[in-house]
Amino acid sequence: MALTSTEPAAEQTTALKRNSLGVVGVAFFVIAAAAPMAAFVGAAPVVFSIVGSGAPAVYIIVAAIIAVFAVGYLKMSRHITNAGGFVAYIARGLGSRAATGSAGIVVVTYLALQIGLVAQFGVFAQQLAASAGLDVPVWVWVMLAIAITTVLVIRGVDLNMRVLGFIIALEVIVVAVLIVGILIAFPGKDPSLVSFSPAVLANPGVGVAGLFVFTCFTTFEATTVFAEEARNPRRTIPIALFVVIGFVAVYYTLATWAVSYGLGADNVQKASAHNLSGVIFDLAARAVGPWLSLVMQILVLTSFLAMLIGVQNMFARYCFALGRARVLPQVFARVSRVKRAPHVAALVDAALCVIVLAIFFAAGADPIVVIYAWFVALGTIGFITMMTLASVAILTFFIRERLETGFWSTKFAPILALLLNGAVLVIALSNFDVLLFGDGTVAKAMLWLIPIAFIIGFIIPSFRKDIDFKVVAIA
Repeated sequence: MALTSTEPAAEQTTALKRNSLGVVGVAFFVIAAAAPMAAFVGAAPVVFSIVGSGAPAVYIIVAAIIAVFAVGYLKMSRHITNAGGFVAYIARGLGSRAATGSAGIVVVTYLALQIGLVAQFGVFAQQLAASAGLDVPVWVWVMLAIAITTVLVIRGVDLNMRVLGFIIALEVIVVAVLIVGILIAFPGKDPSLVSFSPAVLANPGVGVAGLFVFTCFTTFEATTVFAEEARNPRRTIPIALFVVIGFVAVYYTLATWAVSYGLGADNVQKASAHNLSGVIFDLAARAVGPWLSLVMQILVLTSFLAMLIGVQNMFARYCFALGRARVLPQVFARVSRVKRAPHVAALVDAALCVIVLAIFFAAGADPIVVIYAWFVALGTIGFITMMTLASVAILTFFIRERLETGFWSTKFAPILALLLNGAVLVIALSNFDVLLFGDGTVAKAMLWLIPIAFIIGFIIPSFRKDIDFKVVAIA
């Protein structure tokens, strides 16, 4: 039953704010969490260094895989409206034990992604500040970012949406200026449609490049995580999800094609490999002017902040749903009385990130080579594992329940999604070293956190008989 304003105050503090997000609001959170500018500047050069001018095609391939998965995912969303995301779907399709096991993977995955990405933010912030003559250690910028994002998460989705909308608009405008500037600065060049040639699929590096591209799409799950706060979720969530997939695919495809055009299809791989962190900034300075390069460096930082706001909002709601289901302590299901934001979950999330980061910084770990590389690699594997489990759950649900008709959406697409996600997982595990910098012995050992977390979650129902992943209906 939906909670209403006439219900007791005790119940009011365990319900998220209803009808607070429309299609645009949900899309803003998810797109911001994908960090378009930061991912473009950070990941695209790596993809270029692996597959050269074929990078735009890799973004299209990964977007297509996500879109195929989304068909069954959204069909099943008609029967689930819960902030538990993948876990709620797995509970409905595979049962509570598989769901609590998956919840363990979710905790590892999103904590790892936050820790790795905020460390990378700290490096970019320190470098930009140093160029202005301000010498502040990386760890200070990291802790400041955690503090800012936590405060914004606690303040509720209304403020977050305004902040994220402004940042995303700036990112889109700046990338548009870069694309137009490249086309104007290098007139008469061969448009090089080789980037979209089927021959790209024959490149042995496509699978590895796809892993880096996959990190740009890891937050699309947030569309269903915000379902309880969406207006008319059965309509809002499907539209928002395809808006996100379409936007991210078009954004990265056009941006990477423009870079390939500007640097030259025959030169982009070498140029990127020799200057991973600055190749796009240098191209912006040459094509448009130094001012655009500086603006892009600043927007990379705001993009990281937007991403951290989005990811922390999503993970806090995940923990809220797990607390309500009694997988985590029920205190996680409490929300603030005024903003109805999951403040307890947000504070615990921030505290865990601070503790882990403090340990690594105290040990002298390099923020990029160790913290970023290890934790983002772990989070990426965790996310792909969750998508594979969710694919199994969706297929099982439609075979067993028979609530929907349509062979494409309930059978073919889920089977294809399972095969594709399974293949991506195999590629990710077999090429795990590529996701790391330097010695990855400890990072490989950290992968055991995923099956360990699943096993711990799987046995929780043996001790907690009151676990309940029931659907939360929206009035």
